Amino acid sequence: MNPTLDINFVRSQFPAFAEPELANWVHLENAGGSFPALQTINALTSFYTKTKIQPYGQASPTAAGGKAMDDAQHRWARALNVDPEEVTFGPSTSQNTYVLAQAFGAMLKAGDEVIVTQQDHEANSGAWRRMAEERGFTLRDWKVDPVTGRLAMADFDVLLSGRTRLVCFPHCSNIAGEANPVAEITARARSVGAVSVVDGVSWAPHEIPDVTALGADIYLFSLYKVYGVHQGLMTVRRALLDRLPNQSHFFNDKYPSKKLAPAGPDHAQVAASAGTLDYINTLADHHGITANDPGERVRAVNGLWRAQEIAVAAPLLEYLAAHPRARLLGPETCDDRRAPTVAFLPEKMSPQALEGSLAERGFIVGASDFYAYRLIEALGINPETGVVRASMTHYTRDQDVSSLIEALDDML
Repeated sequence: MNPTLDINFVRSQFPAFAEPELANWVHLENAGGSFPALQTINALTSFYTKTKIQPYGQASPTAAGGKAMDDAQHRWARALNVDPEEVTFGPSTSQNTYVLAQAFGAMLKAGDEVIVTQQDHEANSGAWRRMAEERGFTLRDWKVDPVTGRLAMADFDVLLSGRTRLVCFPHCSNIAGEANPVAEITARARSVGAVSVVDGVSWAPHEIPDVTALGADIYLFSLYKVYGVHQGLMTVRRALLDRLPNQSHFFNDKYPSKKLAPAGPDHAQVAASAGTLDYINTLADHHGITANDPGERVRAVNGLWRAQEIAVAAPLLEYLAAHPRARLLGPETCDDRRAPTVAFLPEKMSPQALEGSLAERGFIVGASDFYAYRLIEALGINPETGVVRASMTHYTRDQDVSSLIEALDDML
């Protein structure tokens, strides 16, 4: 029998919930950045206190700093089911994507085709669009359904050809909240020799992926949305790394995980990135998960996360789907492919006005295009005002959502 997530224990692992200044706020903008776990904070504090010296030297404090960085890289590799040399850290997912685009731009040739989507966050769309325009490659735009915001596989099949070199798409929309069939998309891309680039920023906080099982050549996400530090993490398959031109110092060309990191890493944040995995291990131990394999432990804890998120998001989705003065975006019910990221358009007031009214009652939500400008526009919504987004995660409580519904009932 699978255990149920102990929400009180979970929240005890996040110092923010014990902070007096935050006591009267309900954090429902987690898609923009989660609270950091206690283990992340401790790891960062420890590095700055004990090993904030140039790492990888022979003196014990500097050697310890380098070891902490290497350990974090190896642990994330095991969690993601990739090789350590396939893991690269960078200052953000946007920056990592930009560097990737520069590398591919130098490798592709005229006539090559690149597929991007209307559903993407601009970080995983704009860099590829600019690269294609500047270098003279052919851009293919995978468009969404203007009502649901969904990407149809039939439309993808029309775009895919023997000239396709790159397929860039989100694991999950940060607006519509529905996960795409990643393994199916990557398999079809691979069948024509194309490289798949998957933006996992909006899905990884809910389910840290088995990248190998997904078949992704490149997978990117942001650790600051996964209860961690402000870093981007990127996995790139070794065979592809060997083909890509070096974007770092010339002498780093022989180090796969350094080839796509033009600047030196943030030593403390790379080391402290393991704090998220320490947090997951703490949850596994508390809930009696005995798997020794790091990936199995991660997946088991993710199952607890998802069950909690699905239960918590369901009432809000049901409420908004039935409300006559709100347009809910994305699926109306929550399941294994639905993130608890709930975006909607109020009919009688602007998103910004509703955000402000909710803030007055202690709710932190967002009102924006959330860098999904093209998706908002494709859905017939003014990107300048955008939509309201209430985004939950596994530490969100039932009462947080029920009180939000009560507030919305007064305002909508």
